[in-house]
Amino acid sequence: MDVLQTLKSERDRAQRELNKLNAAIKALGGSTRGRVSTATTHPTLSAAARARIAAAQRARWAKVRGQKQNVVSMPKPKKTMSAAARRKIAAAQRARWAKVKAAKKARK
Repeated sequence: MDVLQTLKSERDRAQRELNKLNAAIKALGGSTRGRVSTATTHPTLSAAARARIAAAQRARWAKVRGQKQNVVSMPKPKKTMSAAARRKIAAAQRARWAKVKAAKKARK
């Protein structure tokens, strides 16, 4: 019980200290809430720079769209398997199942 009381008093002391720090920050005219870090802001671009970037991007998209219009895509033909190949696969599968069933019968 004594440990719990000590922890609570330590928490209260830390809270008072935090309140003092917040008051000092506020008194200095700085609140960190709602501000964007300068590390994440982008430099201001001139109108000419933005125009150059936009023109370059429009040219890239025009190139992509132009390539898509010129390409005539044919559907890929379906790959069909010959009847002989299907028979071979079916026979191999029957052999595998026969082996499994034989192993199961041998265990009993």
